[in-house]
Amino acid sequence: MAFVSFSEEDLSCPVCCDIFKDPVLLTCTHSICKGCLKTFWETKGSRECPVCRRRSSKDDPPLNLHLRNLCETFLQEKRKREPFCSLHRSELKLFCEDDKQLVCLVCRDSKLHRNHNFSPIDEAALERKVQAQHTERQIKQEFEKLHQFLRDEEGARTAALREEEEQKSQMMKEKIEKMSREIASLSDSIRAIEEEMGSDDITFLQNYKSTLERAQCTLQDPERVSGALINVAKHLGNLKFRVWEKMQGLQ
Repeated sequence: MAFVSFSEEDLSCPVCCDIFKDPVLLTCTHSICKGCLKTFWETKGSRECPVCRRRSSKDDPPLNLHLRNLCETFLQEKRKREPFCSLHRSELKLFCEDDKQLVCLVCRDSKLHRNHNFSPIDEAALERKVQAQHTERQIKQEFEKLHQFLRDEEGARTAALREEEEQKSQMMKEKIEKMSREIASLSDSIRAIEEEMGSDDITFLQNYKSTLERAQCTLQDPERVSGALINVAKHLGNLKFRVWEKMQGLQ
């Protein structure tokens, strides 16, 4: 991890200002990219250091292997931290609005992205994060409408069930009260007849006709109570479909 103590400037060629590529070590101890040094010497016409102008005693300076290894390690770590273009090995600095992808500066000037619109990465990311948050809020609002609709439907249908339950209970209560009154009347008649039968013969015979009529008074069979049970089909039949139909009208 020796590269940690070096900055990108420390590992940059003084000629091209990029990270060293195959750096060579001059006799003056300065390091230059091999390609940069070759171009400089050809342009200058003499073998001197581009930094200090001292003449090199060697036509073919040796590679600075230690510096090259540092640069390679530095670039590997940098690529892990920063996105790089797989085509041009350059840092991704822009977002192509047309192709919806990250591009480097070389990509921007290529035929692939000619006449396209570009945004800085931070601006593009912020805009899309805001858009995502806005969309998320809208989704939550729409689902809250659905939840509220279902809560209202549940309340309305439960209220309808309770109303029917109350109606059926009241009907059964009235039927029971009527039957209780009829039973009480019959009990009174039975008691009176029993008293007549316990009287002396003359009195019994004198009242026999009325006693006979009273004894012949019978109760009708209790009415079969229809509709006493909750109409389950009314409340549950096609419930999901009926609710779904009503949901179609939600705005």
